Amino acid sequence: MTLIFDKYQGAGNDFIIIDNRDGKQNLSSQEISTLCDRRFGIGADGLINVEKSDTADFAMKFYNSDGKTASMCGNGGRCIAKYAFDHKIAGKNMIFSADDGIHEASIINDESVKIKMIDVNGITVFDDGMWTNTGVPHFVKFVDDINKVNVKIEGRKLADDRRFAPNRTNVNFTDNVNGYRIATYERGVEGETLACGTGTVATALCINAKYGTPSPIAIQAKGGSLKVYFEKKNCEYGNIWLEGPAIKVFEGKTDGRKL
Repeated sequence: MTLIFDKYQGAGNDFIIIDNRDGKQNLSSQEISTLCDRRFGIGADGLINVEKSDTADFAMKFYNSDGKTASMCGNGGRCIAKYAFDHKIAGKNMIFSADDGIHEASIINDESVKIKMIDVNGITVFDDGMWTNTGVPHFVKFVDDINKVNVKIEGRKLADDRRFAPNRTNVNFTDNVNGYRIATYERGVEGETLACGTGTVATALCINAKYGTPSPIAIQAKGGSLKVYFEKKNCEYGNIWLEGPAIKVFEGKTDGRKL
């Protein structure tokens, strides 16, 4: 079966997006992993299916590059919103469902999209950082200079820490060098990505909890700049929005079964 896809990127976080509203695509984890491989496939940090929904404009089904599902991806959510608008699946203001719940999204312009994230009901403080769940789990470590951190080695070590067993965690390193910056190790990718939406949200909330920095908080990822808006009441965060670039890279087709 020929697989028709588009590729989008949000601040360098790139995704293969497939319209599967007819339910005909049923890729295996291995096939998804191969499609995401940067040498033997299309190359991406993840694959997203646009699925039919009876309660929203569409449903989002997200897979990491290892072929396993994840409940949410912030940059992937912004990219699928832009895809849905480009393909006339939804208007400029839309609602879509993901495994972590319902999300609103708005197209700001040709290159910028914002989405509403789930509420966050608390942040766990450790001696070496903070942990929270913004749709998927994230550990945030404050460092002097992210460029001096071996993200793959240190990130993998923290992701595998027994505190986060059995499901592990994503890891974000952040500093404040001429503004807040972030470097992210993503489980499922098992390496550093140029940006991470849920990680940027987690980092912004932890920055607020640690330093009192008010909304909105701009954070520079290695692939681009993202902005996080939020409202805080006691230890809970609500009305959280993630804003940043979502851009189509190219479209194509392939026989995924032969990859």
